Formats: sequence, structure tokens, C-alpha cells
Amino acid sequence: MGKVTGFLEWERAAPHRRPIAERLHDWREVEHAIAHDVKEQSGRCMDCGVPFCTQGCPLGNPIPDFADAIWKDRWEDAYRQLALTNDFPEFTGRLCPAPCEAACVLNIDQQPVTIEAIERAISERAFSEGWVVPPERVRRSNKTVAVVGSGPAGLAAAVQLDLAGHAVTIYEAAAKPGGLLRYGIPDFKMEKHVIDRRLAISPHIEFICNAEVGRSPTWSALTKKYDAVVVAIGAQRARELVVDGRELSGVMLAMDYLTEQNQVNARELPSAARSVAGKRVVILGGGDTGSDCLGTALRQGAKEVTQIELVPAPPIGRNPATPWPAWPLVFRTSSSQEEGGERTFGFRTTRLEGDGEALVALHGISVERVHGELVDVPGSELRIPCEALILALGFTGPSAQTLVEQLGVRLDPRGNIAVDANLATNVRNVYCAGDAQRGASLVVWAIAEGRRVARSVHRDLSPR
Repeated sequence: MGKVTGFLEWERAAPHRRPIAERLHDWREVEHAIAHDVKEQSGRCMDCGVPFCTQGCPLGNPIPDFADAIWKDRWEDAYRQLALTNDFPEFTGRLCPAPCEAACVLNIDQQPVTIEAIERAISERAFSEGWVVPPERVRRSNKTVAVVGSGPAGLAAAVQLDLAGHAVTIYEAAAKPGGLLRYGIPDFKMEKHVIDRRLAISPHIEFICNAEVGRSPTWSALTKKYDAVVVAIGAQRARELVVDGRELSGVMLAMDYLTEQNQVNARELPSAARSVAGKRVVILGGGDTGSDCLGTALRQGAKEVTQIELVPAPPIGRNPATPWPAWPLVFRTSSSQEEGGERTFGFRTTRLEGDGEALVALHGISVERVHGELVDVPGSELRIPCEALILALGFTGPSAQTLVEQLGVRLDPRGNIAVDANLATNVRNVYCAGDAQRGASLVVWAIAEGRRVARSVHRDLSPR
């Protein structure tokens, strides 16, 4: 373990964030990996007899092992141990909500080891020291695999299949690889050079971008060309707001809004047509996507921003309804939410008001939870003036119509792609991983399922 008394001597140190006044004027990452206190934080790990942190991590990362290695100044060993289970610690070290920290024994006192920040520090050290290198080519099989979608699930599947010796081609509908990591995550959470440097060490994987599978090429064509096809297209169908006035100009989907700004930052577009500069903005949705929209709106120069969540606010501090080691449902403040704007909880939108075709206000009513159900609070109606409304209401499943029509792939009752225990669909040699079969979830789950589907594909393609 680290230092035997470390957890008694040192408190949890939160990740380092740049000053708000500074970061609101650029798109650079808010959080910085600073190594000077990483050793101390690693020394807080108690190397519990039952590593709940490892069990809480979908990837099963050997957290006590790499924490101990850092405490002993064996950084390269720490990286080697982490890389055994996690293909992209530079992604999870920035974007994961850290269920491992929720499961940490020290989280009983709400002082978990800063595992996410440690992962980020390890990955940054590994890249700077040159420890992250292209894998040596093993003996190649004569099998070919197409991976459709280059988000975290698709990339993880491709990396593992390449390591297993298969020839892998990734098809991506967008102009560059990365999926949601590139186009859905704002730069202030992860700058895109982080993706590019990872792709640069994957020379054996072929990328075909601007390829909308289902149209060109068709799904049927892929199944004929390749020995196996992995579907990793994500959950792109946005949940809609069904109220009068939805058609007004100024109402937009969160992913359209975020993608456009990311394209502007990458110089793929000259300007943002959906910019909310100088406007009063309302964001419907209190999750991570809504928070990303808030940070983006503030950087674009919105006049004022209000983020609204349908359900009442969760409790501050430990919630007895979600005890350790479960993921705690508690009040959280993201980096974007600490930068400005207002937050409203327990509010249901009833209609949108327009002046001609333009949005001018949102109307709604407060709600409260009664016997587990949300009910309106009489007399609490409210009109909120706004010129822009961003819908961050989550996702309902993948856009799989062409997949169903062309291959006969079945969907489950939720509208996600149906798979068996091996992540195989009902169509021979067609598999699915990530949000397309799970529903909208975490980047760490996507990576875990990409690795898992690669094992299934490799097993099925290997000689018996």
C-alpha cells in the first residue's frame, strides 16, 4: 500500500482548476494535471483487503496497485499496470464521473482517494516520457473486422482487435475520428489534441471518415466485405420536448449546439450559427450535457443563463437512500456550474411563447415529489424570458433504422440494439457495444464494452 498512515495525515485534494475569470475567456481545459500532490494523494490509498474501488470501476482498474507504484516513485510501473485494463486513461482521467471514487472506502467519510486525477497524471506522464508507443505487431490473422463508429467503444474495440492480430477498419460518419469525444465534449473538458495523439499511435488501424454507413456503404456491403462487423454508433436519438411552441426559432438540441461549437474550435466551420452571444438562455436538463451547454453558453457571451432540471434537487452530502459503496445521488456542482448562471430544480415546461416565429419566453410550473410521483404545485406558474432554449434531455437510443432494414437486426423494448451475453446481435458476425446497445452511459462503460466485444469477436474468428 501507500503510506500506512497516509489517509490519516492528508485530506482529499480536489483536482486543480484554472481561475474562473481566466478560463471563461478561452476554450482550453479547465482542469490541469499537477503532479506535485499526486504522490501524496496516492499515499492515502489504504490497499483495502476488498478493493471496492476496483469493483466499482467498469474496467476493473488495479487502483491500489498503481497508487502504490506512484507512492514509491515507480511511475512507469504505474502506467503499465493501468494500461493493462484501460486503453485510454487520458480520456477517463478527464471525463469519467469516477464510480471508483464513490466505491472507495474513504468515501464513507466523503474523502475518497482522487483516483480520476491520479489516472490523468499517470497518462500525462506516460505521454511526456515516451512510454506510450505503437504496439508491436503480433502474428497477423487473415481476418478482417469493420468497426462502425469511432467513439470510445469503437476505438477500444479496434485497439484490442488489432492487438489480437486482425485487420481493422473504422468507419466514421464525421470528418474526423473520435465520435462524441471529439464533437460532443467541449474543449474546456478535453482538448482534441488528446484524441489526436492517441490516434497517432494506432498506425495499424485504418480510418475511413465521412462515411455514413447505411447509405454509403450499406450495412449489407460491410457484412459481405468483412469477417465481422462491430456496431458502435452510440445513442444519437435525442429525447424531445413535446409542448406547444417547439417549432419556434431559437430552440435547439444540445448535441447540435455543442457539435457546432466544437467544429468552430477545430476550424471545420467559420462561425457558430447557433451562438447565444448576448441572449437570455434556458437549458433544459441538469445532467452532464446540460452542464456542457452552460459552460459553452457562458464562453459564447450569453447575457444570462438558467439551467433547469425537472426533478427536485438532491440532498447535499451523504444521501441515506444511496449508501456507500453505491453511486451516491447527491447535489453536485460541475466546473461549468461554478462559473455562473442560475440553477432551477423541480420545474416542468408547459409551453413556449413566441413573437412571430421567434422564441421569447418559456412557461412552466414547479413540481414536487409526492409518493414517488412528480406533481404540479398549484399557483407556481412562471414565465421565463429567453431568446434561446437548449434541450439537453438525454437520448432514447441509436439511429438504427437502416441497420434494421438492411440486416434485420433486432431492437430491444427500449429501442436499443438487442445483443446476447457476448454482445452479438441476432445477425451472424454482427456485434454491438457501447451506448447503441446499453443506452446513453459513461465513457468508462463504453471502453469496457469495446474491450469486451473485441474478446467475443476474436474468439468467434479464431480457429477451433
